[in-house]
Amino acid sequence: MADEATANGSDMEARAQEFRDRYIQVKSEIGKVIVGHDEIVHGVLTCLFVGGHALLEGVPGLGKTLLVRTLADALSLDFNRIQFTPDLMPADVIGTNMVAETSEGRRMFEFQRGPIFSQIVLADEINRATPKTQSALLEAMQEHSVTVGGTMHRLKEPFFVMATQNPIEQEGTYPLPEAQLDRFLFKLVVGYSTRDELATILDRTTRRANPKAEKVLDGDDLIRFQQLVREVVIAPHVQDYAIRLALATHPEGPFAAAVTNQYVRWGSSPRGVQTLVLAAKVRALLDGRYNVSFEDLRRVYLPALRHRVLLNFEAQAEGIAPDEVLLKILDSVPEKAEVAVTA
Repeated sequence: MADEATANGSDMEARAQEFRDRYIQVKSEIGKVIVGHDEIVHGVLTCLFVGGHALLEGVPGLGKTLLVRTLADALSLDFNRIQFTPDLMPADVIGTNMVAETSEGRRMFEFQRGPIFSQIVLADEINRATPKTQSALLEAMQEHSVTVGGTMHRLKEPFFVMATQNPIEQEGTYPLPEAQLDRFLFKLVVGYSTRDELATILDRTTRRANPKAEKVLDGDDLIRFQQLVREVVIAPHVQDYAIRLALATHPEGPFAAAVTNQYVRWGSSPRGVQTLVLAAKVRALLDGRYNVSFEDLRRVYLPALRHRVLLNFEAQAEGIAPDEVLLKILDSVPEKAEVAVTA
């Protein structure tokens, strides 16, 4: 039994080392094109290795679209880009049944697949499309399938939606409904580049250099690593900490913080705590551990929950952002529960 346990431990260690090596390899390829935004790249790669979708928010020109394109270049996966506009229709995204004529002269309906039938789908400026068109993504993002005319069509695995949106323009935009936001694993806020990063960007883009990412990972490897992430252990008391972090966002709940009752209208769904645990497992593997720590959960807390908390009118009137409320909630939740947790 001891020898078997040792063998299993050695196998896990080897697989975890391979995970770290391939993760760093993909990140390095992205770094050939994308300057800075280290945490954003980590966030996108976490979504990739967990098997979730990412929403990137930032003002125009910060490299959101380029980041997703570069990620696609580094992976041997099918890639499609959909430019969301107010006149985009659901059929333009998922496809539609068309009348086709057979060689015998008979007419029949034939399904013409839309751009959603890919493995990495870039939904560019997703908040420019109407809610009707945005809802075309709901089934695909959750069930990895598309239903048209009563027939369900499975999407090729692995499948990811990487969406971008502009937070400052209001004219011609439609805020994503909560059900749509909840299907994104992370919401990543892309900030401005630093002085040194801007100098590097200019060196790369205003001279003859044209860096490009090389393909270093395929779909089968990605699915294998996603399974490895789920094998990482999380102790009952650490898992309970993740649960209490999510429950602390529920106003008037038993674990609600004072700031929650004051500013939060709706708290996180169960997907929020699932995201916390899975994303923390990726962080644990990157640190060479096979068990999740409290710090792992704190490191993924904001991108996992910032889009799953709906603030009330008082918070909006005072100009308080979700991140500000969440950080106060994080400070109020102790690592150890008052009542011990049993396995």
